[in-house]
Amino acid sequence: MRKVIAFIAFVLTCTAGFAQEGSGRVGGKPSADQNKRLQKEKPGQKADQIVIQDYKIITLDRDTTFLDTTLSIQKEYKYNYLRKDNFELLPFSNVGQTYNSLALAEPSDDYYPGLGARAKHFNYMEAEDIKYYHVPTPLTDLFFKTTMEQGQLLDAFITLNTSRQFNVSIAYKGLRSLGKYQHIQASTGNFRFAASYLSKNKRYNLRMHFASQDILNQENGGVANKNQFESGNSEFTDRSRMDVNFQNAENFLLGKRYFLDQEYVIVQNKESNPDHSLTIGHRLNYETKYYEYRQESQNDYFGEAFQTSNLNDRARLKALANQMRLRYKNKLLGELTVSNYIYAYNYYFNSIVVTPDQTITNQFKGEDYSFGASWKKKIGGFYLDANAGASIYGDLGGNLFKASAGYIFNGENRISATVKSVTASPNFNFLLYQSDYKDYNWDNRNEFDKEKEKSLSVDFETKRFGSINASYNVINDYAYFGRQTPVSDEVFQVKPLQYNNTINYLKVKYTKDLKLGKFGLYNTIMYQEVAQDDDILNVPQLITRNTLYFSDHVFKKAMYLQTGITFKYFTEYKANAYNPLLGEFYVQDQEKIGNFPLLDFFINAKVRQTRIYLKAEHFNSSFSGYKFYSAPDYPYRDFVIRFGLVWNFFS
Repeated sequence: MRKVIAFIAFVLTCTAGFAQEGSGRVGGKPSADQNKRLQKEKPGQKADQIVIQDYKIITLDRDTTFLDTTLSIQKEYKYNYLRKDNFELLPFSNVGQTYNSLALAEPSDDYYPGLGARAKHFNYMEAEDIKYYHVPTPLTDLFFKTTMEQGQLLDAFITLNTSRQFNVSIAYKGLRSLGKYQHIQASTGNFRFAASYLSKNKRYNLRMHFASQDILNQENGGVANKNQFESGNSEFTDRSRMDVNFQNAENFLLGKRYFLDQEYVIVQNKESNPDHSLTIGHRLNYETKYYEYRQESQNDYFGEAFQTSNLNDRARLKALANQMRLRYKNKLLGELTVSNYIYAYNYYFNSIVVTPDQTITNQFKGEDYSFGASWKKKIGGFYLDANAGASIYGDLGGNLFKASAGYIFNGENRISATVKSVTASPNFNFLLYQSDYKDYNWDNRNEFDKEKEKSLSVDFETKRFGSINASYNVINDYAYFGRQTPVSDEVFQVKPLQYNNTINYLKVKYTKDLKLGKFGLYNTIMYQEVAQDDDILNVPQLITRNTLYFSDHVFKKAMYLQTGITFKYFTEYKANAYNPLLGEFYVQDQEKIGNFPLLDFFINAKVRQTRIYLKAEHFNSSFSGYKFYSAPDYPYRDFVIRFGLVWNFFS
């Protein structure tokens, strides 16, 4: 099925590419056929010139941007597997593996639990990650990048408007990478289909999408003998010769989502007050997921098992979120929305497990009901935004309060502040889990309290002085995975735990691009501090990334060239360790990682609408010491040269 979808996406891409003509390119005049179509849709009017700003990208929150085909350092940072800046993440050795977190993520606005297996979700596209489009001509985006041994990464996307009212898009991101170490192959696929519709009188709006995503990883438990890696012995510079903990396991995440969001304007007085309206809205999100861990035979790495071969753990979740909302908009009062929300869930396993301590059920099923309200108001450059929600019935729901205020001045500078309070249940795998391994079975539904997190963040962005982002979080009843004590070094018994004391977390990040002629120095520096009685939330105190680069047009301005060196460093800290059985990271206090430099050299170029990327990643690995790890027992990447491109077609 994956190959069929990839083939369809490839055919669509090629069709759009070969259909491109110079007379219809962005920034030029529309072709004769395009003129006819545009004039047919707007009789008696001459079609306007098509520019890049006409290719609109619309988020779930209805924020609108346009396609950006420029070449910049920010684009260099986003040219990776996730297609976003991963400054606060540390990748594992193979593309498509998980990432260790160098910072605490911002608290989510969602106060309902997820499946769990959070280490498997970095490449999982949530509903808010799906974009909607409005384009004057078909648009194709083709992303390609080489991987780690025998594989490739391709993200192909095409969107078109069949009329001014209806847009459709289809995309598929596929990855296969063998990796440098034994039994570490990654294979993933993200298929997305989206459509949007706006009626001619602009009273009815519809957005919908379908996403099918699978993430498969072979798991080896990390290196078994660190001396083989750290010694620099030439025998083991071929990483496939190194011993690993096991070679018979893999984990797999599969998710399918059906999403629908629609609105209808009930009342709209265009003559007396164009900003006066009453709108009814409906949102439906149905998603099925399962996470599976498979192992051919029992391994002492995870302790004793109920059976010695063909171990198979599978957790399933079916979740339905149904929302009805009513929005009133007035020029004087602003925009007020009230909503009700129904969350129905079914988290389950195949059978009941009976242990000497307890009987563990196979299902956690129920419904939750909540109400919410939001308000927005803008006065000149000043804006206010507030959002609140609370569960009124059910066992899992929490509550949310979020308020933001900001001011945009001089058209380029912005300051904003946000306060947030979230109370939410831990993910399902904290509350209930079953495994063929005896120590990975628990029922904590009556044991765990809801997590509570309060935060204050301030953002100050200026063109001249750079940007500062600061946040302060207070966390109570923090849920995490940790190693049980006493435990031997050979057996990794990981359990869900909850920290009853308070954790205080401070993060300050500064970003500034310094330019002198054709040279530039792009700096990102982040400082973190954690106040806690025990080492539960562990992050490096300092992270820095600095890019020295040169930019200029070459070959009589036929090409725009950008080349430079990126330096990244983070201080030593007790990083979380990775557990492949759960697909989770867990807290450990026995080993530190960090305090090693990462140097990348890159040459990027732009020819018309094509950006070409060439990078020598971690080229200092062989002479700065083999003590670079992404997590305990999991080495970071060695020196590798990778290349690829991003190609846009307009037809």
